[in-house]
Amino acid sequence: MVRARQRGSTERTAETPVSANLFAAAGLDEFEDDRPARLADSLNLTFADLDLLRLALTHRSVIHDLQLSVPDLVVPIGQRSNERLEFLGDAVLGYIVASDLYARFPDASEGDLTSRRVALVRAERLVAWARTIDLASYLYLAQGERITDSGRDRILAGAFEAVIGAITLDAGMEAARDFVLRFLDRDVDLSLAEGIAANPKGRLQELVQERYRLPPVYGILLEEGPAHARTFTAVVSVRGEEIARGLGASKRDAEQAAAGAALRILDSPGHQSSTAPIAAGRVASQ
Repeated sequence: MVRARQRGSTERTAETPVSANLFAAAGLDEFEDDRPARLADSLNLTFADLDLLRLALTHRSVIHDLQLSVPDLVVPIGQRSNERLEFLGDAVLGYIVASDLYARFPDASEGDLTSRRVALVRAERLVAWARTIDLASYLYLAQGERITDSGRDRILAGAFEAVIGAITLDAGMEAARDFVLRFLDRDVDLSLAEGIAANPKGRLQELVQERYRLPPVYGILLEEGPAHARTFTAVVSVRGEEIARGLGASKRDAEQAAAGAALRILDSPGHQSSTAPIAAGRVASQ
């Protein structure tokens, strides 16, 4: 648990507002370090307000320990964790990626641009980017917090977006763009291939939801073979129209195969625009 100490005779009450640096206001020894400055230096960034970066690194678990230590401490919503900065960073990241792809691939269709953007803002990609800058070592988490691997990945992805949000507020959109392009320039092609191979169902879900405002629907058409060597045939449909089929040794594998086939169809240059209905009978077997 985070421990609090008193600074002189200052007493925190419910009527005493928290200053811009909530850690200093609470008198927490654990947060009197140079993590934000070290991260800024490692990224070759200059922050006018390092408290913004400190907040971007602060997980919501901290507020729980802080309030246990100083029960009457008033913490404004905007200073409790990095979640608001994560919200901003997510929007900024989406815009930067979309505008960069638009300029980078002038001959790409809307479907191809959407697929690339979805692949680049996947949580797995953000986690990979966060790890390249060792972001985990700079985070503020409640002491003794037990975090699973998947939970840590969510924290890293959120913190990466929060850092983008902090850069945007402190130095502007161009500074945020320069930061994002460090990663985008390296992974713009790789991430698309990885996204398709790793989780075609997830990518298809995002693409179809964005393009048609409806989720894809899966069904199992056939189950063949003996129990120890069963083969499944799955179909994926959108708006009631069959798009693709896939084969697999399990229902999940068959659905993933169908999703991969559907992605190739929806990304094809000859596919209809997002405002037109999907043509019936366009089936791809895998």
